[in-house]
Amino acid sequence: MIYQKIDGIQFKLKSSFNFSFLEKYGKVFKVFDEQDSGNICFGINNGGNKKLFIKFAGAPTAEYCGLPGDAVKRLKATVPIYNNIKHKTLINYISSEEIGHGFAMVFEWCSGECMGRMYEDSHKRFMNLPIQKKLKIFQDIIDFLIYTANLGYVAIDFYDGSILYDNENDITTVCDIDFFKKCPCVNDMGKMWGSTRFMSPEEYNKGALLDEITNVFTIGKMGFSIFTDSNEKFDEWPLSPSSYYI
Repeated sequence: MIYQKIDGIQFKLKSSFNFSFLEKYGKVFKVFDEQDSGNICFGINNGGNKKLFIKFAGAPTAEYCGLPGDAVKRLKATVPIYNNIKHKTLINYISSEEIGHGFAMVFEWCSGECMGRMYEDSHKRFMNLPIQKKLKIFQDIIDFLIYTANLGYVAIDFYDGSILYDNENDITTVCDIDFFKKCPCVNDMGKMWGSTRFMSPEEYNKGALLDEITNVFTIGKMGFSIFTDSNEKFDEWPLSPSSYYI
């Protein structure tokens, strides 16, 4: 593993890579290098108050065990998903292109912090939010998944790391739907992509049907994640007993 810098921001990779192509978009102010998908992401200031979020595949990222070319293919396959799903809670997709010996997707930057466990500090702040704010966030997520289900999508690899929350402006943002699948679909790989805390039984079983039951399971696990940090003991549940059983 090596450490590299761009615009003064340090990040880790398996080996060095030329990111000079990012100059096209602006100046890097943030790097997200912890993903195991083969993607690396950048916050970029494009001048004035305009900020962009760039998701790039093709570099030898530190946490990814596969080939960069496979990561590029997977990222390209997400473009139709972001073109088809337009929702106020979803990060706004702008464009994509082959660049820098890889593939980049360009989004509008969203303020907020990730609620995922991999970001320890922001996760702790999220877990300390008042119940009423958490209820609003959970409703935003349910509304989004109802919308995508009505479009025929199953929420694969949807977990706490897919959610941003801007506490100052009370805005929930879904930032990652890369592995959503359009129905009808089946599990074609055995153990699928995703956090084991959120994966339904059919996401482990090759050939199993993936449908709205999978979505409902994911919503339930998301509820436990939001309200109890995935502790499913009844005595730890802060809401009504009926909502626990639901």
